[in-house]
Amino acid sequence: MAKFNIVDNRRFGLAGPIATVSATPDTRTHLGAPAFTRDVKSDLFLLGLTNVVGEETYHERAKARDGRFASLVRDVALFDAPWLTDFTRWLRTEGFMRSSPLVAAADAVKARLDSGLHGGNRQLIDAALHRADEPGELIAYWRSRYGRAIPKPVKRGVADAVRRLYNERSALKYDTDTRAYRFGDVIEIVHPKPKARWQSALFEHALARRRNRAELFRQDPLPTLLRRRELADMPAAERRAWLEDVARSGRAPERLKAAGMTWEALSGWLNGPMDATAWEALIPSMGLMALARNLRNFDEAGVSDAVAAQVAARFADPDEVARSRMFPYRWLAAYENAPSLRWGHALDQALRASLAALPELEGRSLVLVDTSASMQDPMSSKSKMNRVRAAAVFGVALAARNGRADLHGFASGVFHHPLRTGGSVIEEVTRFCRRVGEVGHGTEIAGSLRRAYAGHDRVFIFSDMQTMDSGVTSAVPQRVKLYGFNLGGYAPAAFDAGTRNRVELGGLSDATFRLIPLLERGTGAGWPWQQ
Repeated sequence: MAKFNIVDNRRFGLAGPIATVSATPDTRTHLGAPAFTRDVKSDLFLLGLTNVVGEETYHERAKARDGRFASLVRDVALFDAPWLTDFTRWLRTEGFMRSSPLVAAADAVKARLDSGLHGGNRQLIDAALHRADEPGELIAYWRSRYGRAIPKPVKRGVADAVRRLYNERSALKYDTDTRAYRFGDVIEIVHPKPKARWQSALFEHALARRRNRAELFRQDPLPTLLRRRELADMPAAERRAWLEDVARSGRAPERLKAAGMTWEALSGWLNGPMDATAWEALIPSMGLMALARNLRNFDEAGVSDAVAAQVAARFADPDEVARSRMFPYRWLAAYENAPSLRWGHALDQALRASLAALPELEGRSLVLVDTSASMQDPMSSKSKMNRVRAAAVFGVALAARNGRADLHGFASGVFHHPLRTGGSVIEEVTRFCRRVGEVGHGTEIAGSLRRAYAGHDRVFIFSDMQTMDSGVTSAVPQRVKLYGFNLGGYAPAAFDAGTRNRVELGGLSDATFRLIPLLERGTGAGWPWQQ
């Protein structure tokens, strides 16, 4: 089609992950300052890393933001589907985003099919799905947006994901009557081919549950479902005594794990409060996110110090932290919600491990963290965490890792924030955040840069980048690398990213920080998934 053959290559950002923008300011920030327009891929990259679908932000309504995301996805899907597939997979697995990869994959495939573009659509869908509840989520999204008919490439992509993700434990955790599309519904819609005899039996079981027929249990090949059924059949009045008995024998963790029991399921099964015995039996098989969310419950139930030490050891394990795929700010939230002091050091270690990609750099660095009103906006309607605290996590940790770094907060003015040598990163973040509001609530990036810059070798700015003053790029010499770390994902760019020594990255994880050592060495850097 002619409109695809006559394409503005610069608009689609062929050069790599560094945002490219218009040659001169051609738009304005949400606060009225002159701004630049990014290329489509860079705009999608930054928005995808920060967009919680369906949520309002300080400067952008949910409908407009989601519409902008969908428009960018459609543009890239028609021009470069392989890039979008790689981005979608990376966004879900390394960027730790859940809703935006799913929406991107569905909208991209719809746009491609409507334009008669075939090949690669199945792979796009499969790339977005990495947890067992997500095949049902994608089907629900597709039907709510595009109607009940589901094209074959979508079905096949979902089927590929089902074969990877459906197992006994995921069925016990996610195949519940709170879901509009149960495992059985998904299986009936997409007809996945089982990869082994046990999965064939699992599919039969899921279909039987959905059709309200007798559930199918066999010692082989579904032992976990059989163990859970045995527990479910136990009279309610006998359950707590049984748990106390197997706990005394030391076998409780093993027995509960064999039945695929989660803490939510165990609480319901006991039909009463989770006491120390219940928590201590379950803690060995809990994931890190579940542990971090339940520290207050552990303390209130009286979990022993010995078991707490086991939890702390897992928090301090960098490999476990990496596998948990938790945003760094979630460790700060866990610290803020934990009532006792016994978790503090372990949570600080977990936070540091979650920021492993933050670089150690030679020379002097200036780190600026935006504390303006827009940065105090919650991450989502269900979260108490806001962007300024997420930014402070990055800023404080980066400054702590680089001993010759100067950390400043800024809004309408700027304040210097010295870090205490050898201090806890979490405590330093808390201390920094107490100063929010100290220098007003506006966003003056250029003015703050001019006040804080003192011959540094590089500058990092953590902000939503919606400044009310102009001249960001000229506030420091062109020879100095200026890294803008975008936590807002808004369309207007505050400075001329993509020109020499002007770089814009973004996200809520440490994933894109891996590019910085390459950029510091002057090495060509591809997109993050190309490293």
